[in-house]
Amino acid sequence: MNVSRPAAAVDGYAALTPDAVLDALAGAGLHPDGRLLQLNSYENRVFQVFLDDGTAVVAKFYRPHRWSDAQILEEHAFALELAAHDVPVVAPLALRTTPSSAGGCMLAGTPATLAADLASGFRFSVSPRHAGRSPELDDPAVAAWLGRFIGRLHAVGARQRFAHRRSLDVASWGDASRQWLVDHDVVTPAELGAWRAAADAALALVHAAFARLSGLRVLRLHGDCHLGNILWRDEGPHVVDLDDACNGPAVQDLWMLEPEGPQRTAAWAALLDGYRVFMPFDDRELALIEPLRTLRMLHHSAWIARRWSDPAFPVAFPWFGTPAYWSQQATQLREQVELMSG
Repeated sequence: MNVSRPAAAVDGYAALTPDAVLDALAGAGLHPDGRLLQLNSYENRVFQVFLDDGTAVVAKFYRPHRWSDAQILEEHAFALELAAHDVPVVAPLALRTTPSSAGGCMLAGTPATLAADLASGFRFSVSPRHAGRSPELDDPAVAAWLGRFIGRLHAVGARQRFAHRRSLDVASWGDASRQWLVDHDVVTPAELGAWRAAADAALALVHAAFARLSGLRVLRLHGDCHLGNILWRDEGPHVVDLDDACNGPAVQDLWMLEPEGPQRTAAWAALLDGYRVFMPFDDRELALIEPLRTLRMLHHSAWIARRWSDPAFPVAFPWFGTPAYWSQQATQLREQVELMSG
């Protein structure tokens, strides 16, 4: 069943009022007690919602037009598959409609994890609330544990590839981002020449780095595996937010966890050793760390620019789009050129 947005659904989030959030969850068979707290999220809108039974859940309302139903359901299926293999992940809950709701919902998935609220038109999912803290990556023991965790996640991810979700490649993450920024006149005129020259030089090296790695293994990834998406508890780490899950090389889920500080070398080695307990690691992928960092820089700039009409973005990134921002980006891209040329 396809959970399509009703024609009246709005493109932005202005209509997603607290009442609309509570009504949507009621339509999906839950019983909010009236309290909710908006959580930090730029791409989607995420709320902690308290229920009548004293528990709380986290509801994620997806940005319209970003993902298809098939892409969202594939993310949900991956999370449930990870959970079934005892990989600690916050997976979506099965939902049900309730005849007494004012607007009602359409549900999709097996089990039904994706809902479309008929009143507001927003698609959403609900997951259990999980608390935690950031892992201390400069501790080699913690880094090794985290490496084992990512290795377990990838052992499941390697079982098949995503059919509907995107793949991490230079063309879509790098070339397309660069071209979109140029075509939409986002870069300030005085800085455009320097930024474009640096971006083109960096992308040429990124293409070359990927071309050198023949037979590169591709698997299902978390895709955005930074510390903000990993929560640490006494029993170890678990991941939240598979919203950027994609196909790609294993090192994509490792390089953003590279430790800093005096224990950096030992902790990074421990991270990779822990990973190898559950998954082999192709050491050639280490050559992709700076190319992947470069792709992330370009993709991030294009992402903010594409979302600038969302009122949350100018507030969160007030420096974006200024001459100083693009001058800094040009400098950082030139630094990436030096690192990839070394």
